[in-house]
Amino acid sequence: MDRQKQRMTLTAAAMLVPLMAACGSEKADSGSGSVGAERPVTGVRWSVDSVTADGRTQQAPAGAHVTIDKGRAEGSFGCNNFSAEATVEGDRVRLGKTRATQMACGNKPMAFEKTLARAFSDQELKAKVDDDRLTLTTGRGDTVRLTKAKDAPLAGTKWTVTAPKADGRAHLTFDEKKGTVSGSLGCNKVNAKAQVSDGHITLGPPATTRMMCEDSLMASEKTLLRLFDGKLKYGVDHLTLTLTSENGPSVRAVAER
Repeated sequence: MDRQKQRMTLTAAAMLVPLMAACGSEKADSGSGSVGAERPVTGVRWSVDSVTADGRTQQAPAGAHVTIDKGRAEGSFGCNNFSAEATVEGDRVRLGKTRATQMACGNKPMAFEKTLARAFSDQELKAKVDDDRLTLTTGRGDTVRLTKAKDAPLAGTKWTVTAPKADGRAHLTFDEKKGTVSGSLGCNKVNAKAQVSDGHITLGPPATTRMMCEDSLMASEKTLLRLFDGKLKYGVDHLTLTLTSENGPSVRAVAER
């Protein structure tokens, strides 16, 4: 089987309907535990914990998740990525117009995806939110259990820079106790003072090594250096960190797992 990703449109919702299950605009519902204004389903990244079908429970592979926002659901079964449309009325969820990749990722993830597809394709689901947990239930009683994903902590996490591109060599780690940031700019090592407060980070002047590398790395280093000796706005969305300086440069990084 070709192991490279191939984009395809699924005319039937067989595999992707379950992913859509948590998506859509919501209406208030006074019923206990149902989807409603006080128990939001949208705007949350949900990690899939397990699926139970025909009395058998399968644990989800690492990375399986769904993000629900603005009438769409996007995420991953743990192997294949997906996107789709959905509507939510009260605690009832209806799915459609799904799109997904098609990639072979080993027996365990694929077996889980097939089970999830069999349990939830072309079905109306009932959604119940209990604190940070979401349960999606079919008419015959099969269930998908999900948990609200937590953001990676800013401090103590190794953040690998993805933009500007630095071939995975650039990374930063914040130390809350020491009030510092250290890491690599892609070629040269760097460290500086770092004060974190109210969604902002104030970085001191950078201290770096003085190595020369290929032009592409040196260009990305120049962009990263512009973050220092100034105030940044930062945001963490699950495993993604965004740093934006007052003079324009924006940097994205992902948490190393």
